[in-house]
Amino acid sequence: MSDARELESVFEALLFVSGEPVPRERLLGLVDAADRTAAGAALARLEGRYRQRPHAGIFLEEVAGGLRLVTRPELHPYLRRFFDSGGGNRLSMAALETLAIIAYRQPITGPEIQELRGKSPAGVLRGLLEKRLIRISGRKEVVGRPFLYATTREFLMHFGLRDLDELPPLEEFEESFGGEASGLEERPAERLDERPEETSAEPSGTAGEEMAE
Repeated sequence: MSDARELESVFEALLFVSGEPVPRERLLGLVDAADRTAAGAALARLEGRYRQRPHAGIFLEEVAGGLRLVTRPELHPYLRRFFDSGGGNRLSMAALETLAIIAYRQPITGPEIQELRGKSPAGVLRGLLEKRLIRISGRKEVVGRPFLYATTREFLMHFGLRDLDELPPLEEFEESFGGEASGLEERPAERLDERPEETSAEPSGTAGEEMAE
């Protein structure tokens, strides 16, 4: 396959049908070595074409280590209204609050989250694990060895972030969600320079074990 327009169309179609960001290396690896240079140029043209359409409903973005086609942010109120009319699968305020605490404080335990929120997070944690927005990254070496929670690649995809360094300042988060994450300002936010390799969400039995912490 060497036709430049065909390569461009192939990449666009693959990004359209993919449910998650696709790394450039994976896209370019789909063509023969002899076509790799042409493929790189075709992918660059595709990115340039979407950059030249500032008012289009769909654009190409780089997020979580790959490329994906997404809807333009300023159109989200209309999309939200459309999906809300059909039910939807939105995060509750309790889930958003818990997710924010984990994002800014990871790795963090269930008891530590409860101390900040003043409520048991067991049910919310189970839901976030099922949605694969958080993961169990290990156990804290204290009495009871509670689970440690951290965010996942799906979390980055859900919020359109390349990495955790793109998390907005805490003040902006509080403005967006009405100060619901009230416990976060009590200690400076911490991030890991090195994070454990991501694992899949634990089965429901493991999440249930958290309730006994």
